[in-house]
Amino acid sequence: MRAMVSQAAATDNGRTVASRIQASLPVMPTAMSKIADVLLENPAAPINLSITELAEEAGTSAATVTRFCKLIGYSGYTQFRVGVASDIGRGDAHESWRADIGREFHPEDKPREVLRTLLNEHVRGIEATAGMLDLDELESVARAIATCRHLDIYGIGGSAVMAGELQARLYRIGVNAHCWGEVHGGLTSAALQSKNSVAIGISNTGRTDETIQMLSQAASSGAFTVAVTHAPESPLAALADVTIITAAPDLYLQPDDLSAKHSQLFVLDMLYLLVAQQNFAETATKLAASAMAVSGHRRPQRPARQGRRPSLRIEEPAP
Repeated sequence: MRAMVSQAAATDNGRTVASRIQASLPVMPTAMSKIADVLLENPAAPINLSITELAEEAGTSAATVTRFCKLIGYSGYTQFRVGVASDIGRGDAHESWRADIGREFHPEDKPREVLRTLLNEHVRGIEATAGMLDLDELESVARAIATCRHLDIYGIGGSAVMAGELQARLYRIGVNAHCWGEVHGGLTSAALQSKNSVAIGISNTGRTDETIQMLSQAASSGAFTVAVTHAPESPLAALADVTIITAAPDLYLQPDDLSAKHSQLFVLDMLYLLVAQQNFAETATKLAASAMAVSGHRRPQRPARQGRRPSLRIEEPAP
């Protein structure tokens, strides 16, 4: 192991793996540039991924990963991983910041600069998502949900929050919806699906194993399946009857950044509204009934104040 570290250090000449990738990008074939995209987005990925897993993540082959390593100056994947580990180990706080938070945000940025950059990214994500939506396809999904016997919504981690949000909204208007963020319960429910059921899998990357397993089981049971992801070529999208694409965050933000969640929530909110439109009168009745059911748990609204309350002012004694 020491020999490998010494070899990586000798080959590196002070250059980081990221700088090597950036320098080689102009001459990379398309397949290798996909690997570069994955590594620039997640520099620590090789620490946790085998060569086969990294190839799958990038949508290429293990042989291409080996050629990629040689192109940027490493004799193979093992030496490349040592170089990545070396970068992480010797990196200072600024290196860690750039790897984990991004190249567009800096520790010394003023709050207004952070706000402007973040707002632009979130707005662009929602606008890009809106531009990619197939409204006819989205409406067909809404009709299927409105008439289904049972709806399952699957999501792990942050996507489970999105699944729960959609479930709560649809359940309130009479859809027999259930969300599953735990694979055992989700697989059990998926096995009980039928051709009169709908199943939705939510995964930003489309590569979350548990979500793929649950949606796959639902498909095997005959359910109409829907994937919500930013990756149209992902395993989750490949097994779904319909794929709804959401915009991915730029490379300088983490894949699980809230901008991705806002794009997902935008799509799910659109889907909820289209389902609600399918039977407007029944939807309105159920919304009124559910609002009345919880009304006793809401404090009454105070009447609006007329004018501002006069401030208490203490007069100084006259000299």
